[in-house]
Amino acid sequence: MPNPSIKDEDTYKELRDQGYSKEKSARIANAQANDKQKPSKKGGKNPPYEDWTKDELYDKAQEIGIEGRSDMSKDELIKALRG
Repeated sequence: MPNPSIKDEDTYKELRDQGYSKEKSARIANAQANDKQKPSKKGGKNPPYEDWTKDELYDKAQEIGIEGRSDMSKDELIKALRG
């Protein structure tokens, strides 16, 4: 279900998939949708999923709602998160 406060849903979803927080993803997506602002495409720097622990990846997968996450290896979690 689209969130009316998000001005660029595609950018928001892409940033969330990359591990950005909901708040930061919304800020970047809305700034990119505003012609008066010139944000960078990527925004801030999060470590790549390969640098995350398996527990951190599991928690992110749980937050997003990835099914079967409890049986996944670290590599499988990364692949599922990148979707």
